[in-house]
Amino acid sequence: MKPPADELMRTAGLIKVFDGDGGPVHALRGVDLSLAAGEFVAVMGPSGSGKSTLLHTIGGLEPATRGEIWLDGRRVDGLSQAQWAMLRRRSIGFVFQTFNLVSTMTVADNVELAALLGGATRHEARERREELLGELNLSAKAGAAPTRLSGGEQQRVAVARALASKPRLLLADEPTGNLDSSNSADVLRLLGRFHRRGQAILLVTHDARAASLADRVISLFDGMVADDAEVRPPLGLPPAAAGVLRLSG
Repeated sequence: MKPPADELMRTAGLIKVFDGDGGPVHALRGVDLSLAAGEFVAVMGPSGSGKSTLLHTIGGLEPATRGEIWLDGRRVDGLSQAQWAMLRRRSIGFVFQTFNLVSTMTVADNVELAALLGGATRHEARERREELLGELNLSAKAGAAPTRLSGGEQQRVAVARALASKPRLLLADEPTGNLDSSNSADVLRLLGRFHRRGQAILLVTHDARAASLADRVISLFDGMVADDAEVRPPLGLPPAAAGVLRLSG
């Protein structure tokens, strides 16, 4: 079956089973999911429902037990670890709850390295670094070590690093989970801003404010899709714009 022209990512019958102490643990039970180019989809559900496992499997950090993963019309679930690493460098950006910045490198170098690994020339990487840090109000912190930054600043650096390679797909795993309400709102506004420019985002979150930014919200329960619904914006506004209003209200 030919995928829709604007389809960026798709999973079909995705299953993930872990070996637990008491036997097999079925984290994903046949998940079918699609994401269009430029679309923002939020994944919600209770703890243990498989949200993070789904994100990590789509990004190749965890191998699927069975099922299919398609990106840009290409089936990728059978890639080797080296092939997955190359795909992530060029096409997939990750933002994690725990930032995962390289503590021995400066803020600027964390961002520039991601661009270089994504195939940019040194000149292009430096331009992207300066542009992103400027937009995220981090230029003054460019020479600092990540450990000298606040949690909100570190997460903004993590967003900049994830976007430095101009990925087709941004995967965000509870990016506001370790932040207070003010810093959470700042990070969510950044995601909304880049989405309005055409960035495709798949976001795992417990935060209803974060989900309000999305075009669609998928609910997972016990490793299965329990619901897949479009976000209904207030005042007839586009979903992303409506989410920004909710955050600023």
